[in-house]
Amino acid sequence: MSRFAIQRLGIGFLVLVTIAVIIPIIAVIGVIVVQGLPAITAEFLFMAPRDGMRAGGIWPAIVGTFWLTIGTAIFSVPLGVAIAIYLSEYARDNKFTRMIRLAIINLAGIPSVVYGLFGLGLFVLALGFGSSILAGSLTLSIMTLPVIISTAEEALRSVPQSFRTVSISLGGTKWQTIRKVVLPNALPGIITGVILGLERAAGETAPILFTVAAFYLPTLPSSIFDKTMALPYHLFVISTQVPGMPLQLQFGTALVLLVFVLSMTLIATIIRSYYRRKRVW
Repeated sequence: MSRFAIQRLGIGFLVLVTIAVIIPIIAVIGVIVVQGLPAITAEFLFMAPRDGMRAGGIWPAIVGTFWLTIGTAIFSVPLGVAIAIYLSEYARDNKFTRMIRLAIINLAGIPSVVYGLFGLGLFVLALGFGSSILAGSLTLSIMTLPVIISTAEEALRSVPQSFRTVSISLGGTKWQTIRKVVLPNALPGIITGVILGLERAAGETAPILFTVAAFYLPTLPSSIFDKTMALPYHLFVISTQVPGMPLQLQFGTALVLLVFVLSMTLIATIIRSYYRRKRVW
């Protein structure tokens, strides 16, 4: 068989695999949209739940998810990018740094329930934060750090070394080169990693189950030390713990969570495209 035929066969196989992956995803999204769209009303979006969560809305869960995502970003993004800068620009390639990178990769594969138990032991019990937005945000931050660090480091390493050489040869310091040259060119990749991490945090149930999520709390949180409802946990509760829950409300909650996550992706795509157009390589 010729190389051209093998190449055609390989491309055809990849196309089939892609179609086999995309079709189920489209089907799942289609079912969620069709089943959940009738539930999307102003009352459903902006009112608190009532009647044992069989009626009313999901506003407290939406607000709780928003604050948990913001809290996760505040704690994880600066720290994750700083670690990536150190590993990419300052750390020497030795046994110690290779062990750090291996540990980061392994941490990215740990089940989320383990992070939840860790957050329960450290933030809720040991540090005395209790079940709160602060404890939940810190737990989710630790969970998302490996993803942010890995993708940010790869984005920094993708910037051509010649950019650094020219900047330093013109009198720029190491930090000026990183801040003015490397970071702006690596920003699209860094944003991708940040959004991937935050999307995972926004959709997780196990970590917030142990650290922050309330079963039924129709009021909004007033401080970072309060419990809150959250969309992933709320969806889990109404799907498994509440008998007689209308199926339409379950799909409506799933649709809102899906739109929340996809909105983050859309915003990231717009920002990434803007900075990619500004790149000169």
